[in-house]
Amino acid sequence: MATSLPMVISRNAGQPALAAWCGLPDPSVSALLAREDFDAVVLDMQHSAVDFAAAARAIPLIAAAGKPAMVRIPVGDFATASRLLDAGASGIIAPMVNSVADAIAFAQFTKYPPLGERSWGPHGALAAMGLAADAYFRSANDITVALAMIETREALAVIDDILAVPGIDGVFIGPTDLSIGLSGGLSMDPTSAAVESALDHAAARAKAAGKVAGIFAASGARAAQLHGRGFHLISVGSDAILLKAGAQAALQSARSRV
Repeated sequence: MATSLPMVISRNAGQPALAAWCGLPDPSVSALLAREDFDAVVLDMQHSAVDFAAAARAIPLIAAAGKPAMVRIPVGDFATASRLLDAGASGIIAPMVNSVADAIAFAQFTKYPPLGERSWGPHGALAAMGLAADAYFRSANDITVALAMIETREALAVIDDILAVPGIDGVFIGPTDLSIGLSGGLSMDPTSAAVESALDHAAARAKAAGKVAGIFAASGARAAQLHGRGFHLISVGSDAILLKAGAQAALQSARSRV
């Protein structure tokens, strides 16, 4: 049975839930990372070659490792969020949720009534979660997570209202896009002073609402720093970053001994 993200966060008791971020479309990559000591795996359908078919193949492999599978959907593709939950995803990350209206639309597709309007058909989820149909229906709104990405000045201004939408379980910060938005398109610096201030604000507002604060971190060191600032779910680099770093380290080690 796969572990849900809320269970992971609760079990970690103050430690961050660290996620592998996957953009390479072969399901074997996410399956391999799921067997490492990550707490969750995120499949990125927004900025990579991962499509629905690739995600649907990867989700049960991640679940077989006992890890929750999260998926970042393309911008505004809330209908696909329902299909991914049906396939067994433990949660959805929605990019560019810039208004309360966006948040409401997102929640409608990810939660069953009375919170939303998700329709019934979770065939892959029943197998991934190891639950009977009635048990899944009763618990789905609690064990599946809807995270709204905060990436613009507009979203940051209404973050409390987004967090207050029934069915929104938390926020996920995209620091690079946020830096572009806060600078008015003049720079791309995910560690700028403006972004750093915005991160502290977002984490504090999520804490005040009793909801999840998630974020992308480019490295393990950055992930540790962000946990100390109040983030619960933190991705650590990406599969491509890890592959490149591993190759560089191995080559440097090999050549230093020649």
